[in-house]
Amino acid sequence: MSKRFCVIAFTCLFTFLLSSAACCGEVVSTLEDQQEVAVTIYNDDLALVRDQRQVTLPQGSVELALREVSAQIRPETALLRSLTHPGELTILEQNFDFDLLTPQKLLEKYVGKKVQLVRTHPESGEDRFETAQVLAANNGVVLQVGDRIEIGVPGRLVFPDVPENLRDRPTLVVSLDQVPAGQQTMELGYLTGGLGWRADYVAELNPDDSALDLSGWVTLTNQSGTTYRNALLQLVAGDVNRVRDEMRFRGNMVLAAGMASESAPQMREEGLFEYHLYTLQRPTTIRDNQTKQVALLNASTVPVNKEFRLQGQAYYYRSQHGDLGQKLKVGVFVEFDNRQQNNLGLPLPKGIVRVYKQDREGRPQFVGEDRIDHTPENETVRLKLGDAFGVTANRKQTDFRKLGGDSQYNYRFESAYELKLKNAKDEAVVVTVAELVPGDWRMLSESHKHSKASAETALWKVKVPAKGEAVLTYRVEVKY
Repeated sequence: MSKRFCVIAFTCLFTFLLSSAACCGEVVSTLEDQQEVAVTIYNDDLALVRDQRQVTLPQGSVELALREVSAQIRPETALLRSLTHPGELTILEQNFDFDLLTPQKLLEKYVGKKVQLVRTHPESGEDRFETAQVLAANNGVVLQVGDRIEIGVPGRLVFPDVPENLRDRPTLVVSLDQVPAGQQTMELGYLTGGLGWRADYVAELNPDDSALDLSGWVTLTNQSGTTYRNALLQLVAGDVNRVRDEMRFRGNMVLAAGMASESAPQMREEGLFEYHLYTLQRPTTIRDNQTKQVALLNASTVPVNKEFRLQGQAYYYRSQHGDLGQKLKVGVFVEFDNRQQNNLGLPLPKGIVRVYKQDREGRPQFVGEDRIDHTPENETVRLKLGDAFGVTANRKQTDFRKLGGDSQYNYRFESAYELKLKNAKDEAVVVTVAELVPGDWRMLSESHKHSKASAETALWKVKVPAKGEAVLTYRVEVKY
């Protein structure tokens, strides 16, 4: 459709708004009637909206059109009640109108019907009107004008009105009976998609990697099709079980383009069933197609432990291998305890922790990130930040013997290994070597004392000097 082709949308919309208020005795309620709104957002694209509006209703039967509800409302979850006259409303039916007014939708509704085609003379500026019938509106418009067929119309179309089944905003229409006359405060509660949140954390390590400062942010995304003004915002952290519908309507929403960032005060936390509920201590506006950030927590000087870790594999012990790798990467981890004595002690929602450290000039540099799950108080948070540049390892199998057995269920093997750990850093490091030893095993000999972390894990703490190397050797017997 060319730029020269346009729809007189303002005239149509004005006519539509006037007619919708009077059509079929509808009482129209907009966001201007809203007295209060509360939004509780869950982790998995789910939110509970409680929308209070003040409306004036005639007595008897009423069609109440609640405009500007979420475009992704789940209508089967909607519950309308009167706070002014509790228990006195009789709801006969409700309809969610999500077929929204757009130029394309208007064209589609007029297929087979007549419109006015307006052409403007390029020199005189005079408008010429012709009656046209819309034949098709797929990937453009096809018109029959008199005895000819036209496409790519160099003009504009004028529509006589807007069809009743087109709404300019998502609208829930509720048929009420036995309505008391007068002004009432109504509350509409419903579940909706299109609202989501996640936790994002920013940590900065101190110069010697012994502590960090941690900030937590809640990032909200609203693609629900409506704005929630001055809303009471609550967030639920936890895995809430949901029955998945086979078919659900999802509107075609534009991705969030705006970003709003809001700082302290932090959010209040409390237990809710087996989850955690976070409440923002002030109202906030969540605009449609917007991403918003609000402060969750701030903690300073949280003690951390830094670990260099080399992870082994169980297949080393099943057969003869020889060389098992040169310049193997050694992972770098930091961990801290989520305890009050560490300036934390708040249940942490799942999210991504991004870690920074200042360089010699005091400029923060990104050093890694990791994802954490929901972490309750008194649990340990462990982050893998990457692989060490200056700490590597060479691993080889120095001996392998089959001691006995005639099937995979009674094999006995004995094998020996050498790990050469190299450190190019200016300071000594301690490398944790974690070997996954399968089956029933016992250590026959070793150059460093191991600890048995679990049934199949042997751990060594090997100190590697600055600009030097250390060698770990061990021999193990494995029974299957």
